[in-house]
Amino acid sequence: MGNKETKNTRSYLDRLKQQSLLQENYGGEIRYEKAKMQVLDCPECGAGRAFSDGLTRCAYCGFKFMEVSLSDGIHIKKINNA
Repeated sequence: MGNKETKNTRSYLDRLKQQSLLQENYGGEIRYEKAKMQVLDCPECGAGRAFSDGLTRCAYCGFKFMEVSLSDGIHIKKINNA
């Protein structure tokens, strides 16, 4: 390899390194935040469950978190068995 080829290769690598340092992330600047968790513990046994998962009973002890009764909705109607 001649001196000119070494210089061209080195300058090319230097340009690539410079471009990688100046390059921005696709999603923009990275923001660091605390984890946002919504957890509700069972009052009977203390088992945790995610607040937004829609469970009505505790999977471990069977405690009822809420009573749910279905009524007529906009698109779904109850079937009357007569």
